[in-house]
Amino acid sequence: MRLWQRARELAARTPPARNRYVDFLRAASILVVVIGHWVMAAPQWVEGELRIGDMLHVAPWTRWLTWLFQVMPVFFIVGGWSNAASWAAAQRDGVGYGAWTAGRLRRLVAPIVPLVLFWAVFAVVAGRLGVRPLYVQAGSQGAFLPTWFLAVYVMVVVLAPVTWWAWRRFGMASFWGLAVGAAVVDAAAFAGGLEGLRWANYAFVWLGVHQLGYLWREDRLAGPARALAWAAGGLAALVVLVAGAGYPVSMITGPGQEVSNSRPPTFALLALGVFHAGLLLAAEAPARRWLRSLRAWTATVLVNGMIMTVYLWHLTVMVLAIGLLNLLGGPGLRLTPGTAVWWAARPLWVAGLSLGLAVAIPLFNRLERGARGGPSVAVPAWRPAAGAAAVCAGLALLAIGGIVGDGPLGLRLGPLVLFLAGSGLILGLPQRQGTRTRAG
Repeated sequence: MRLWQRARELAARTPPARNRYVDFLRAASILVVVIGHWVMAAPQWVEGELRIGDMLHVAPWTRWLTWLFQVMPVFFIVGGWSNAASWAAAQRDGVGYGAWTAGRLRRLVAPIVPLVLFWAVFAVVAGRLGVRPLYVQAGSQGAFLPTWFLAVYVMVVVLAPVTWWAWRRFGMASFWGLAVGAAVVDAAAFAGGLEGLRWANYAFVWLGVHQLGYLWREDRLAGPARALAWAAGGLAALVVLVAGAGYPVSMITGPGQEVSNSRPPTFALLALGVFHAGLLLAAEAPARRWLRSLRAWTATVLVNGMIMTVYLWHLTVMVLAIGLLNLLGGPGLRLTPGTAVWWAARPLWVAGLSLGLAVAIPLFNRLERGARGGPSVAVPAWRPAAGAAAVCAGLALLAIGGIVGDGPLGLRLGPLVLFLAGSGLILGLPQRQGTRTRAG
């Protein structure tokens, strides 16, 4: 109730000109990711043994649902809108690139630090208690899955002033150039067997999706007719790529997939972003009218106030819950995934994990709220850029390989040191506390 009251007070002070739909889409996309991850997981306790499954494998028809529920492109589109607004304000106020970038990155990186440290301590303690390293390894890989997208987004933020300049200079050509680059990378990689080349699409695809946020901010998608035309084009491209060019149906990486649309991203994921952008922006006008309601806007403010905590900790909560149920003999894990009874039990499963997440939120949300100010001193540009590179490398390695390794204390010290060193460069600056909420 205190959180609701605080959110209500902030909501009541919101300037009328604020685009509340930006905040709503950010909150909604993260909540869809959280619920999607919880429902997609298919752990099962069989004959005294825990088996970790995935609904994309258990029930292949669910892969079609990822066309709606793979909403990370929405997060990047919203990021484009808010980064453009924030950078424009910084330029008006005379804030330099280094200080602006450090302020934006602080909000992303600070909430990740306790997650990484938690898993480092947990891995050491679990090892001392005799827990099989394989379990801790798998658990940490799952828990660090959200940081994979944050690692990409960190670099998108570092490049935002450059991509905004490109938008102002070249307009739509700045988007189409990235789209063509993504298509060329896919064609060369798949036709020529150059698998390593596909990693270049982390830049082409996600920067292209981010550029759609600039398109939105400049009102190039204003009006349902124009927005729905973009949605139809994105959907048509997606259908052609899947049905005619052999791209996977699933927009989410699943176990055992030889080719993934998301890791590395493909041109199909960019088409999905265009589809989602058009679909959601066609509904912008009625959605903004609905968000004038104090209750709806208060709920949006409430979620946005804890959004990083929710996103970062939701899989850790699930991993720990599965581990605890396994230790207790598998209660709640004995249903066969994909059956009618299993689906009927999903609301209870989501409710239980939500309660666990509610415990984590007050523990870690304070750090998220405290990271919303900007640096109080001028910042050399190299510092946030170098910090971002180290953070991205560390998080990517942790997401790929987990935290268990052959180093001292049984940890993979290389990724840990990279992440912590990068975090130090970003967070180790005198901070000016923020005095008002912002979109972004």
